[in-house]
Amino acid sequence: MKPVSQMSESARSRSVGIRQVAQKAGVSTATVSRFLNRPEVVSAELAARINAIIDEVGYIPDASARALSSRRTRTIGAIVPTIDNAMFAQGLQALQRTLAAQDYMLLLTTNQYDIDIELKQARNLVSRGIDALILRGDAHHPALRRLLERQDIPFVHVGVYEPEKPYPSIGVDNRAAGRRIARHMIELGHERIAIVAGMQKNNDRAQARLAGMTEMLAERGCSPRPEWLQQVNYKLDEARQAARALLAMPEPPTAVICGNDVIAYGVLLEAEKLGFDVPNQLSVAGFDDLEWSRHLRPSLTTIHMPTDEIWAQAGTYLMQRLSGAPAMMHRELDFSLVVRESTAPPSSA
Repeated sequence: MKPVSQMSESARSRSVGIRQVAQKAGVSTATVSRFLNRPEVVSAELAARINAIIDEVGYIPDASARALSSRRTRTIGAIVPTIDNAMFAQGLQALQRTLAAQDYMLLLTTNQYDIDIELKQARNLVSRGIDALILRGDAHHPALRRLLERQDIPFVHVGVYEPEKPYPSIGVDNRAAGRRIARHMIELGHERIAIVAGMQKNNDRAQARLAGMTEMLAERGCSPRPEWLQQVNYKLDEARQAARALLAMPEPPTAVICGNDVIAYGVLLEAEKLGFDVPNQLSVAGFDDLEWSRHLRPSLTTIHMPTDEIWAQAGTYLMQRLSGAPAMMHRELDFSLVVRESTAPPSSA
């Protein structure tokens, strides 16, 4: 056995037990255990004192032991399509802040918009002892919800609002948002309106947005020609290719509605490269209102999505479920149209 002086810092930290923390804090081990498992049940003064002792002695709670005693790991899983989408990164950051404030940990994985991969990842998360799970949207493998229900694991769908379904959801009405951005273009006087949507497969949010756009355009008698309806992945190069094809047509559209802001960035870049004046020759609108959208020149007209609030409320909902507190199953948040410099009446008007 190594002398204490030769032990690593991490080994010394692990050698510190809950009894030492309790003795130095002047409380029982049961009180320290109660604080570690449910910090909200002790007073703020006592919590601060125990935390100070934990920092002083370098105590690290044994997660497996806590799980055995409380039947909870204080870990919430989340499965998102990808982490290279700025909107997901923003939402996950808000979720992390919400969970950390209550001493919960986030365990994250991705599914690349593949429901079979998502099912496999969900099984992996369950095997690692998650207490609850956040799912993006409502397009999932039929076996996934059965798995979660049989394992008694609370879950919530984020980014969608579907009160008619028996599964919890927190988000916006994406179809209504699609109708709103299309109506904006129509009210400006545009009739030749193209759509560059996100890929529709296993993406119910993109499907609802596109459905809302096409419904509104059809109602106003300006449905897009088949060649004016494009689908791309959320990547700049694919968005630029779609814009190149649209703007090279003998009679190009005077407006382009994009499935999200990243796609709109690609359309703006390609329009500039091809010499189109935005918004005088071409109006462009996006979806989500990402950070860069208001800083572009021209700044981007878009639909603002309350991304931070959606993900934070999803975390709060699951923590309420886990604590036995009342929790609203469905919650609709408001989107809003943000009109900036990238849209204007068509020049012919």
